[in-house]
Amino acid sequence: MKNGVKMLDIANKLGVSVVTVSNALAGRDGVSETMRRKICETADKMGYKPSNTKSERKRALMPKPGKSVGILTSERFVGARGTFYWELTASISNKLSQLNVFTVYECITSESENTGAQPNMLTDNKVDGIIVIGQVHRPYIEMLSKVDLPVIFVDFYDSRYDVDSVNSDSYNGCYVLTDYLVSMGHTRIGFFGNFNATSSINDRFLGYLKCLIENGLEYRRDWTLDDRDDRGILFSDIEFPAEMPTAFVCNCDETAFRVISSLRSKGVRVPEDISVVGYDNYTMSSICIPPITTMEVDIAQMAQVSVELMAKKLNDPSFSEGRKVIPGKLIVKESVSDISGGKKRVNEAKML
Repeated sequence: MKNGVKMLDIANKLGVSVVTVSNALAGRDGVSETMRRKICETADKMGYKPSNTKSERKRALMPKPGKSVGILTSERFVGARGTFYWELTASISNKLSQLNVFTVYECITSESENTGAQPNMLTDNKVDGIIVIGQVHRPYIEMLSKVDLPVIFVDFYDSRYDVDSVNSDSYNGCYVLTDYLVSMGHTRIGFFGNFNATSSINDRFLGYLKCLIENGLEYRRDWTLDDRDDRGILFSDIEFPAEMPTAFVCNCDETAFRVISSLRSKGVRVPEDISVVGYDNYTMSSICIPPITTMEVDIAQMAQVSVELMAKKLNDPSFSEGRKVIPGKLIVKESVSDISGGKKRVNEAKML
């Protein structure tokens, strides 16, 4: 039996995160059965002995004292406190502080994003690593890809550049949302979202499209509707096509909320006349009337994986894990009508 084997050793051996190893060994959700068996078998072969404390893992991840990480977000995503990105930012900052890593926050102006101007935290040499939360334009990505510091993208990626990223499973998530509508009898389904605005929206659109194709349903370009302007600002006044589908898949809960409000103002009932689903399972999905059926994004897991990845990169700048994908979960609420007429096919709540 080998002594002193840690979960970090198992994670490095298999090329997965410590969180994945921990969940697998503890029998928690979020790990496929194939990966769970592989992790357990590797742990046995390596002679892993469970620790009774959490301090071991924290010590393994702990960067050298005095490290600081910058968090960047485009100004178009910075609204009132309580938004999805505010919570993600706060969670990442809190988890970094638990590792004795300082955080510096900076908002990226539209001009800087379009010209690729460096943030003050870089020009002033204030940080040892950078986490970018939310999509930024390509000139800014180009600039960041050349920075001689650990960089992580959160909730977006760009395949043109070799930058590690942590993302929700948008492609499969939106497939599951659309498939849920199909299981409820809907065959005329539209999509709300500028599909080239962010990599996440693009993946969600492709998941929606895949579901239509697999179910032999018609894709209509006039049912793919923009929800924001070129600056990324969501429309307050939404225009609908003359001929309407029976359901809309929305790329986020805030868009779903606005769609439902606009439909209501035109005398259209949700879900009696048109069904609507969202994405994120954030505040808007619960305060809306009716509450919005949505795909839950695991913010805590995204933050944990992002922080563990950054900690590894601070300890070893050459370390890379590529694109990390965090599973989501379908959350059924009250914004979808069953129009299957008793022919609804079996549809179990799906964990991605």
